Amino acid sequence: MKISILAIAFILFSCNDAKKEVTNDKSGIEKQEVAASYKTIEVEIEGMTCEIGCAKTIESKLSKTEGVTYSKVNFEEKVGQFTFDENKISQEDITKKIAGIGGGALYKATKIIEIEEIKVFDENK
Repeated sequence: MKISILAIAFILFSCNDAKKEVTNDKSGIEKQEVAASYKTIEVEIEGMTCEIGCAKTIESKLSKTEGVTYSKVNFEEKVGQFTFDENKISQEDITKKIAGIGGGALYKATKIIEIEEIKVFDENK
C-alpha cells in the first residue's frame, strides 16, 4: 500500500516538473501610429424606387461595412454620401457594395464626386 501511494505521489510530482519560462520584455515592441486616410464621396445611385426600402437599405448596408464611418442616402436627389477610410475600403468597393445589394439587379452607382479628404491619426492600431 505504501509503495502504491509513493508511486502515485512520484508520478504526480514528476509530471509537474516542466518549467515554463515566461518573459515579459516589452522593450523590443514599439507603438506605431497609423494615419487613417478618410475620404468623403458623393455617389449618384440609379434604381431607387422608394425611400424606406431602397435608400434606407443602401444606407444601412454601407454603414455596417468595415471602413465606412458615415453613410447617408438622399432618395429625392438619388445621391448617397459616404465617408470611409481608404486604408480599409476603396471607392470601387463602395460602388460594388451598392451594386451588389438586392442581388445586383436593383442599384447602380454612376457618378462619383470626391467631396473632401481628412487625415486623422488613429492611435488604436
